[in-house]
Amino acid sequence: MTVAFFSGKGRRIGVALGAVSAGLLVLSACDKPTPLATVTVGSDSVNTEAACYNDGEAIKESLIQGCLNKKADKTVKISMDDKVRFGVDPEIAENGWTLFINGQQAEQEPYKNTYRTIPGNAFLASQTGQTAEKTTVSIVETKGKKLTGIWQFEFKNKDKD
Repeated sequence: MTVAFFSGKGRRIGVALGAVSAGLLVLSACDKPTPLATVTVGSDSVNTEAACYNDGEAIKESLIQGCLNKKADKTVKISMDDKVRFGVDPEIAENGWTLFINGQQAEQEPYKNTYRTIPGNAFLASQTGQTAEKTTVSIVETKGKKLTGIWQFEFKNKDKD
């Protein structure tokens, strides 16, 4: 003789509760996306998540140079005459951010706004007087003297194509 422990309605409720519990477990395991940084030239915009990010905490000193030397996932074509617009999420601007060019800090003081414009020739001029074919530009979030996030872009000289 078989005895039903749960009625049809009870089984459906149990299955629904199990599905909801499994869904919540999966969502809690998801990583929160990093803030975005955006570069716009003309009408073309490219955005990326951080190459290195420690959820707003300082990146370990031993990892910083490796992060700055990472190959950028996003490429932006610019010319000497272009205006290059940078945009960051408000939480990046709140802490402050600065630009690094080819792994070297290009500015001393962090910028605290979400948006700024810089001429393209600032990224393509080389020390020899020639124009560079490509340049790695990093947006670096700072918190005091600590680096907390690094976003990478490769700028290619569209006049050298």
